[in-house]
Amino acid sequence: MSVKELRLVVTVDDYDAAVAFYRDALGLPERESYTTGDAQVMILEAGRATLELANRAQAEYIDEVEVGRRVAGKFRVALEVDDSADTTARLADAGATVVAEPTRTPWDSLNARLETPGGIQLTLFTELDLK
Repeated sequence: MSVKELRLVVTVDDYDAAVAFYRDALGLPERESYTTGDAQVMILEAGRATLELANRAQAEYIDEVEVGRRVAGKFRVALEVDDSADTTARLADAGATVVAEPTRTPWDSLNARLETPGGIQLTLFTELDLK
């Protein structure tokens, strides 16, 4: 058996606002969408998926580096983007709350932390050693 896709499913209170944020502002391409009566779902492409497992000490360390204090809950979504500073500004304009501006990390990436309009902790990161 092999896993073919990791899909993060997010239940949102404001579907239209979530679509505007993730598809339109963040630019995740729409793969498919379905409507059945009042029920709506949209699947967005988000590049390559990985599952990152971290113990509490590592999660606390990441929060300390990116934000300066513990802020994330059990789940946090991290997205690699071409320019984390530009993307942070664009998503803030689209309704995200900037928790921490882009910060260079000890692992040589530029990471920003946001809270999305739906309350998801979001890390945007740009790998610097590849540039």
